Order: sequence, then C-alpha cells, then structure tokens
Amino acid sequence: MHRKRRAVPGIVEARSVSIALLAAAAVLAGCQRGSSSGPAVSTTGPSGCPAAQAKAQAAVARAEQADVPWNGPTSGPAAVSGKTIVYVAQTMTNPGVAGVAQGVREAAKVIGWNVRVIDGEGTPAGIQAALSEAVSLRPSGIVIGGFDPDSTSQQVARATAAGIPLIGWHAVDSPGPSMRPRLFTNVTTHVDDVTAISAQWVIARSRGNAGVVLFTDASIPFAKHKSELIRKRLAVCAGVRLLAYENIPIEDASSRTPREVSSLLSRYGSRWTYSVAINDLYFADAAPAFRAAGEEGSGPPFNIGAGDGDPSAFQRINSEQYQAATVPEPLSLQGWQILDEFNRAFSGRPASGYVAPVHVSTAATSKGATSWDPSGYREAYRKIWGR
Repeated sequence: MHRKRRAVPGIVEARSVSIALLAAAAVLAGCQRGSSSGPAVSTTGPSGCPAAQAKAQAAVARAEQADVPWNGPTSGPAAVSGKTIVYVAQTMTNPGVAGVAQGVREAAKVIGWNVRVIDGEGTPAGIQAALSEAVSLRPSGIVIGGFDPDSTSQQVARATAAGIPLIGWHAVDSPGPSMRPRLFTNVTTHVDDVTAISAQWVIARSRGNAGVVLFTDASIPFAKHKSELIRKRLAVCAGVRLLAYENIPIEDASSRTPREVSSLLSRYGSRWTYSVAINDLYFADAAPAFRAAGEEGSGPPFNIGAGDGDPSAFQRINSEQYQAATVPEPLSLQGWQILDEFNRAFSGRPASGYVAPVHVSTAATSKGATSWDPSGYREAYRKIWGR
C-alpha cells in the first residue's frame, strides 16, 4: 500500500520525457504475449503541451455531445424473409461482444429472422470449433464476433466456398468491406478516432501532465494495433509519460489484472495518475486491487476505456468506482447495422458504408445511462426494411 492521493487532475511531478519515450518505443515494440514493461521515469525536466492540450480539449468537447442526430443510412432494400444468422462470439464474457449479440437478436425480431449464438469461449481452439459448427449449419450468414478471421482461415475458406456471407464486428482494423480476409463488411468505429480521443481525453483532463499505464491484449491483432495507436497519440504531449505497457490477454484478465495493478501501484505510487485500456473490462478486474490499496474510486488514477462501453463500465463511471470515462461503441446500434448489412448482401446491394461517430461518456454526459445508444437508428432501419 502507498500513500493516498488527492483527486486533483494534472498535478504530478515534472520530469524529462522526450528521450525516455523514444527509448520506451523501442522496448515496447518487442513486448511478448503476457509481458509488461515500463520506461525509467525522470523526476526533473519540462512538462505540458499547450498546443496539443488545446486541440485535445476541443476534440473532447465535441465527442462528449450526447444528443447526436442519426447520420446513418436512410434508404436500402426492403427486408427479405426466411433468413438465419449465426453469431460466432470470440467470448460471451467480453461485454462488447455480448452487447452486439444482443443488438443482433433485437434487430432479428424486427426483421423476422432467426439468430443463433455460438460461444468460442475465448480460446483459439474454441473459436475454430465454434466457426466450424456455424459453417456446418449452412446458415444464411455468419457474424465474426470480435476475433481475427485469419485465426480461423480454414473455416472462413469453407464459408466462402459455400457462398455464406461473413460480416465482422471488430474483426479487422478498419470498417467496411474486406478482401483479405473476405468479409462483406466489418462493423466498427474508426480505430484512429477511438485511439485519438482516448489519448486526447487524458491530455485534456490532465492539462498535459500525466503518468499513464496502458493495458492491452497483444494476442488480438485489432487490440494490439489499437494500443499502439494510443501510445503514439499520447506521445504527442511532452508532459505525458508512459509508465507501463501492460499486456494481459483478455481471457486472463480476471486473474492477472489484480496482481499486475497491485504491482504497478507499488512500483509507481502517486506517479500513476491515468490509465487507458483497450477494453473496459480491465477496470472491472482492477477495482479490487485499487480498493485494497486504499485508492479512492474517484481517482487518481483516472481510468478511460477505449472500448466497448458495456453496462458495467457505465455503472463504474456513474458511481465513480475506478473508471472515469469510456469511448463506447454503440453496441445495440451495431447489432442492428449488422442485420441491415446482411439484408443488403442478400439483396445484391453493396455495404452501406456507415461508421458510427466516436463518443466519450463520463458521469456528466451519460446522465445515469448504462450504454451509449444514439437515437434514430431503430426508426431508420424499420423504415428501410418496411417493418
């Protein structure tokens, strides 16, 4: 246990960072699965970044706006009938994956289709078996729910050969159609936008002075890419020090995160003022360690999740329990979008091209809500489908 800290953002010891960050980049590039590392931190030197801070504050103010009008599709093919969709989940213990599955189920009831969910249980063998089962069912379409299609290349090839369209959610880095792997489309926000606003939130809230721990899962290419972008975005501010880059596989998060957080608190003490994680669930697992160390739920460290904005994350944010913000995916909306994209595929139409806007949810902006659920999409899709 270390001394308790007052929850005052942006007040930390000044220290030299330019050389340390460059050195850390070389070290972090070589991190292996299940490892963690952190650069040495100086206690002297310049801090802050007025220009980057001003840009960050403007970006965060835009992203925190909650009343955003629907900017997705307003036209498309009417609903086709008699379709069956199989949603293959990376793991249903991942709240983002589970939230999208729920959105798919909800939309299926409206459009009149059947949905089956198969849980890959978070392991390569489990995911491969789940997708094999999905292909053998010969459904109308299959959702790649939160895993890398390249890890199931044989099953993807079988689905493609059978003429079964595949739609991904967080399956590849970018939204939209993909040729390699072959996906009719991939539904996700722009990872560049999510990583940028996550880092900008830290820079803006800390007023350009922060000691940051970054949590990732390097076993998932999408997650690793996201964390590398966050690291680069943080580095634009000289007053932001990356203390540690923690690689904890999601399936090990519940057992490993509390131990790693305890170690980090012992190692960095009051220098650790902010955290960014590629998924909110890390902070659910970190909370017991923070609590045991006597840290106040309202921070510091002030924690932001760069996805996915599940209900438990909102509950922690709203009650100020070891999470201050999230960059949520509109999970239900994306479930509806997946069904609409399948309807376009079945109708011989191209993908819609829609990408949900980036958003930041805090206790002030969520107003007690437990999800980021923009208005207008249900009405828009019902009108498109004729339902």
